[in-house]
Amino acid sequence: MCGIFGLLVPAQTDFDGSQLRRTLDRLFRFSESRGKEAAGLALRTDDRIQVYKRNIPASRFLRQAGYRRLFRDGRIQPFAPLAAIGHSRLVTNGSEEVHRNNQPVIVDDAVGIHNGIIVNADALWQRFDELERRSEVDSEILFKLIRHFVAQGQTLAEATRSTFAHCLGQASIAALFTDMERLLLFTNNGSLYIATHPREAIFLFASERHILDQMVRKSPVLWPFGRLEISQVQPGNGLVVELSNLRRHSLMQEPAQPRDAADSFDPPPLTIVDLVDRDVAKGAEEDVAEAVCGPEIQRVVVPADLQSMFERYHTAIAQLQRCQRCLLPETMPFLVFDQDGICNYCHSYQANEIRPRQELEAMLQPLRRQGNGAANCLLGLSGGRDSSYALHVLVEELGMRPVTFTYDWGMVTDLARRNVSRMVGALGIEHILVSADIKRKRANIRKNVSAWLDKPDLGIIPLFMAGDKQYFYHANRIKKQLGVGQTFLGENLLERTDFKTGYCGIPPVREDEDRVYVLNAGSQARMLLYYGRQYLSHPQYLNASLLDTAFAYASYYLIDRDYINLYRHIPWDEEVLERTLLDGYDWETANDTGSTWRIGDGTAAFYNYIYYTVGGFSENDTFRSNQIREGKISRHEALEKIRVENRPRYETMKWYCDTIGIDFLGAIRRINEIPRLYPM
Repeated sequence: MCGIFGLLVPAQTDFDGSQLRRTLDRLFRFSESRGKEAAGLALRTDDRIQVYKRNIPASRFLRQAGYRRLFRDGRIQPFAPLAAIGHSRLVTNGSEEVHRNNQPVIVDDAVGIHNGIIVNADALWQRFDELERRSEVDSEILFKLIRHFVAQGQTLAEATRSTFAHCLGQASIAALFTDMERLLLFTNNGSLYIATHPREAIFLFASERHILDQMVRKSPVLWPFGRLEISQVQPGNGLVVELSNLRRHSLMQEPAQPRDAADSFDPPPLTIVDLVDRDVAKGAEEDVAEAVCGPEIQRVVVPADLQSMFERYHTAIAQLQRCQRCLLPETMPFLVFDQDGICNYCHSYQANEIRPRQELEAMLQPLRRQGNGAANCLLGLSGGRDSSYALHVLVEELGMRPVTFTYDWGMVTDLARRNVSRMVGALGIEHILVSADIKRKRANIRKNVSAWLDKPDLGIIPLFMAGDKQYFYHANRIKKQLGVGQTFLGENLLERTDFKTGYCGIPPVREDEDRVYVLNAGSQARMLLYYGRQYLSHPQYLNASLLDTAFAYASYYLIDRDYINLYRHIPWDEEVLERTLLDGYDWETANDTGSTWRIGDGTAAFYNYIYYTVGGFSENDTFRSNQIREGKISRHEALEKIRVENRPRYETMKWYCDTIGIDFLGAIRRINEIPRLYPM
C-alpha cells in the first residue's frame, strides 16, 4: 500500500545535513508511486525526534519550508548519529485532512510508520479498551500495542511478536522511540528491504527492492560509502537496529535473559516535536467526513419516486423476449433468434477448455528454479474474487512465490484494499501498489461522466473506466524491475462483455481464447472512429482527461500484454472459489449485494445501472449466460440470480458519485430520462 523508507547513520560517519537531505529527497521521490495523498518524515537527532508531515504529495512536500528547516536547525552535525523514517501515503483509513491521521504516527513515546491495512483494528481497540484511541488511522493500534506489551515487561522483540499475533492483514512497519536508541522494523509479508554497508557506515530500508536499487545507482551521496548490499526482510520477521553502531538483532531470535543490549532503555528520554505549519495546526483537530480514498459506503435513503421508476423498468425488462437457452434479451446488440428462440451467441459459443496440468507445470518449473527461494513471478491482484483466488491457487496449490501488484487508479474500493491486505498478510506475500494521481484521475472521471450525462450514449460508457488501463503498462514495468520470468493474471473467461463494443457498432469476434478483452485492428479502428465522432459532436469530452485516455488506449491495445491467464489452466468454480475465500481468508463481502462479483470495483454499480435500466440487461446477464453455456448453472437458477443482482446497488452508486464529485440523485434522475431501448 503506502511507501515507507528510512536511513540510519552511526556516530562515526561523516554525514552532514546537506547529504542527509539529498538522500531523503531521493527516497521520497522513488517512494511517491506508492501513494500521493500525504507525506511525512521523522528525524531523530541527539536530543529530539522531529516530525513533519503534510497532506500533499511527496514531490510537493520536498519544497515546503518546514521540510527544509529540518536540515538547517544546527542539530545535524558530521560524526553524529542520525535516524530518519519517512512515509508516502495512500489513504486507506482516516482522512488525510486530519493531521494526526497522517504518518509518521506519534503514539506515546514512539514515532512509527506503517505500510498496509490492519483489517481488525476496530476489534483490537475493543479488546484492549484500556488503550486510548486518538486517530482514525489503523496504524495507531500497532504502536499502541507494542508500547503496551513493553510496559508489561516484554522485550521490544517480544512485544512486536505479541502485537502481530493479534493482527490480521498486511503490515510492514518502522518505529523510533524516545527511550531506546533503536530502530524497529517488521514485516508480515516481505514488503521490506534493507541496504547495508559492509563497514556499517549507513543503513537504508524501503518498501521495494527497486527503490534501493535506484538509490545505489542514482544517488551520488552514497558513493563515498562504497558498495551497499541489499536484502529482503523475510515475512514474519524483523530487526532491532542499534542507532550508535548499526548492529542488528533479528526479532525471531529469543532475547537473552535478562534483557540484552538490544532491548535496554537509554535514559534520558528524548522529546518528540511535531512541526506543523500554522495553517495545518489550525485544522489539526477538526473532524473531516471524507478522505481521498472516498467516503465510506453507507446506507442510502432513495426517494420513493426513483424507486418506483426502477420498478417500472424492472417489470418492463421482465417482459422482454430472451434466448431460450441463455438469458440474453432481444435488446442485446447483434443478437438474432432462430426459429426455436435460440440466440446466435449460443450457436457460436466455444466452450472454454482447461489446458492440461502438465502444460502449466512445464511453464512453472523453470520459474521455480529461477526464483531460488525468492519471488519467481508477478501476479495482478485487484482485490476482486478472481485475482484473490488465483493468488491462493498460485501459492497454496502450485507452490509458487509471487509478488502481487495492484494499480490503484482511484476506483479501487476500501473493501478491495482490505481484501488485498487479508490475502497477502495471510500468505506472507510481498505486495507492490502503484498509486496514480488519484485526485486527478477522479477529476477526469467527473469530467467525462458529466459530459456523458449531458449527451448520453451507451457506446461511450467504457470511457468512465479508461483510467485503469495503465495497469498493463505498470505490470510490464514491475516485471522488468523484479527480474521475474512471468506475469500471471486471473481473468475469468466467462466475463466477456461484447455488448460494450457492440453499442459502438462492432460485432462480437473472439480473437484470442486466452484473453477476455481483445479487439483486432479493424475493430479498434471502428471504435476510434465512433469515439472520434462523439468527441467532435460534444466538445465537453475535449477536456483535461484526453492525454490520460490516450495513454490508457496505448497501454491496453498497443503495448505487449505478455501474461498467462491462470484460468486457462485451472478450473473456475464459483462455489469452490467463494468457499475458499470466505472460509479460508475471512474475505469481506459488500453490504448492498449478495454477489461477490465486481464488489471491489467502485464503477461497476453505476455503469450497470445505466446498462440495465436503459438497455434492459447488464454484465450480470452476459456473465450468467456464459455460465449456462458452460454447464455451470441452470437457466432457471441464472434467472433467479439476475433478478436480484440487477437491482440497484444504491449505496455503492452514491459512493461513486460522491467520490468523483457529482450529484447522486441528479445523476440517477438524468439516467432515468434517457429513452429506453425497450417498450415501457
